[in-house]
Amino acid sequence: MSTPDAPFDPLERLDRIESHLAIQQLPVRYALAVDGRDLDAWVGCFRPDVDMGRHGRGRDALRSYIAPLVRGFHRSVHQICGHRVEFTGLDTATGSVYCRAEHEVGERWIVMAIRYLDDYARVDGEWYFSRRREQHWYAADVTERPQAVGFEGWQGAGRPALPTAFPSWAAFWKET
Repeated sequence: MSTPDAPFDPLERLDRIESHLAIQQLPVRYALAVDGRDLDAWVGCFRPDVDMGRHGRGRDALRSYIAPLVRGFHRSVHQICGHRVEFTGLDTATGSVYCRAEHEVGERWIVMAIRYLDDYARVDGEWYFSRRREQHWYAADVTERPQAVGFEGWQGAGRPALPTAFPSWAAFWKET
């Protein structure tokens, strides 16, 4: 790898560009897999040895964990709105992805504003998610204002972490 002061070698630059493009496709592939209920494609976005913590390790553990959760809503639409990628090594990177998601939950149509915090790894030449953490601003039925339901309009979404999870949030409001 080139030093910060020296220009990248052309092959290193090409690898970085190709890696960036491959990583940017992961959230799109993930969204299409979730919305299409293609669990093979979904788990295929994650490294083969994905660590599921107390749920085990590997794609079978991921599938066992996620399949019942996805059955909690009938239809969904995940729209990727922005993606930042930062390389942390030759074969590792982190990212932040904004997403607007909509879920049909019984008679309700739940809208969520989400930020995913991602860790990526290149394994055998392919880029995968190593870890994906979801944070959201709100979850509310499309007929509700998020404030009217305390930003927690869908039990399946849990308590919103945003905007207070941003490290800069509290410092900004202390200045007033």
